[in-house]
Amino acid sequence: MTRKTKRTLWISLAAFVLIIGGAAAYYFGSILNQLDGLQKKGEDSPFANIKNVEKVNTPAPPKWEGTETVNILVMGVDARGMKKGEVPRSDSMMVVSLDPLTKKINLFSILRDTYVNIDGYGKDRINTAITHGPNVAMEATSDLLGIPVQYYVYTDFQGFIKLVDAVGGVDFDVEKDMHYTSKADNNEYDINLKKGYQHLDGKAALMYVRFRHDAMSDFARSERQRELLKAVTAKMQSTTTIAKLPSILEEVSPFVDTNLTLSDMWKLGGLGYQSSMNGSEQVPPMNLLKEDRTPGGAQVLTVTSEEKLKQHVQDIIHPPAKTEDEKTKEDKTASGDEKNTQQPAQ
Repeated sequence: MTRKTKRTLWISLAAFVLIIGGAAAYYFGSILNQLDGLQKKGEDSPFANIKNVEKVNTPAPPKWEGTETVNILVMGVDARGMKKGEVPRSDSMMVVSLDPLTKKINLFSILRDTYVNIDGYGKDRINTAITHGPNVAMEATSDLLGIPVQYYVYTDFQGFIKLVDAVGGVDFDVEKDMHYTSKADNNEYDINLKKGYQHLDGKAALMYVRFRHDAMSDFARSERQRELLKAVTAKMQSTTTIAKLPSILEEVSPFVDTNLTLSDMWKLGGLGYQSSMNGSEQVPPMNLLKEDRTPGGAQVLTVTSEEKLKQHVQDIIHPPAKTEDEKTKEDKTASGDEKNTQQPAQ
């Protein structure tokens, strides 16, 4: 190889490295800019002029140190018809719980009619807590589940639609026909889905998670919301979707607010990519619920044992160690299964 050829080769390699480095810098720079825009400040915050904003001295959420389980309250609202300074009740409330040590994610959907004590505001449905500000909503959720809630993510119908469309939609099995119409919103959010495995874009996915016009109402809807969110999460973890992350964030940013800092998002993003879904649960579970009425006669759901509910949540996030008897029983069961699956002698 001549000196001229070597020089040309090194120049080509240097140019390649510079191009790749520039592209990477642009990619990560775009991500950082979009992530920074998710936390709304000043007049851009949906809570900037909230009429019912925290009149009591609600404490700030606990700080996440990075090693303990982190819990994020995700709230979806129907903001149609809201005026400036008005915050709607939560249409859906979920807690994403992520353990950095086991790298397992648990998803809890909270029944919105659960009747709880909202500190400083008295007893009410838990979905009203956000109307007093995000700190009140996080505290009410923390008190109900018995876990620290460090962060919140707040969005509306349009944010959800944009997210699903931005990741390219999801392939999903719709378990039954779903149909509902309403003239109240000029039929903008009518529901019309057919049973079967199909590709859902943002609008169709919103139809699926909103549908509650069946015998199980919100109970079935909360399960549908968890299953759809798991499908979206799986899509977000794909290599193709990660490559499109800057454009995805650009689409959803105007419709999202959070108290996550840029540093927190960066740490959680990497952790979330390495983690896998452990399970999803409705809280409170059916065996700890009873239908009740408020003094004013409104129908609500009350928790029969707050202690049992909190222990139930802890057992899911941090499963208790198995006893020797349980291990022995499992070994015997496994051994029996092995014998049953053995091929008969020829």
